Amino acid sequence: MVNNNAQFTYQATRISTATKEQLLLITYDIGIKACHTAENALLGRTNGGTPDYDLANKEIIRAQEVIRELMVTLNREKGGDVADKLMQLYEYMYQLLVDANIKKEPDNIRTVYGMLEELKQTWEEALMKLLKEYQAAHPEDKDLQNAMAEVEGRKPETPAQPKAPSAYPANPAAAKNAKTGTFTLAG
Repeated sequence: MVNNNAQFTYQATRISTATKEQLLLITYDIGIKACHTAENALLGRTNGGTPDYDLANKEIIRAQEVIRELMVTLNREKGGDVADKLMQLYEYMYQLLVDANIKKEPDNIRTVYGMLEELKQTWEEALMKLLKEYQAAHPEDKDLQNAMAEVEGRKPETPAQPKAPSAYPANPAAAKNAKTGTFTLAG
């Protein structure tokens, strides 16, 4: 029970302190995990070889909720054609999940899983590009340089020095905890 409470506290803190970009990646992670669990449940990998339809249903619904959240938060006015295409993709993914739940079809879940993985990877790459651009424009920000070094698997060049809060940029988009098991931009 203590482990569950600690895990819940960690997740609650991670979400409450996340940037918009991190929340997007967390949302993708939740959908990916739900799809993976649902597929395993349908294939009997979670119940000794017997399909677990209740677990599959629960996780497919969770994945559908993730897709709905992605749809609701999509800004079609600012996003233009890209947002319209993403909306079509999300609608397709949602329908695949509905069909998977009705027909107990793991292939549909696997398809959505792959699409979510690809979208998450694309966002991670885009965010890394933005971080690198910010880093190039702000070479004096040693904390950002150290965070980038950690993300890239390099040793930080200089130890991070405490700074007064006013010394930080308004939206640095990266923090000292650049790695936490999955890609994150801030701790």
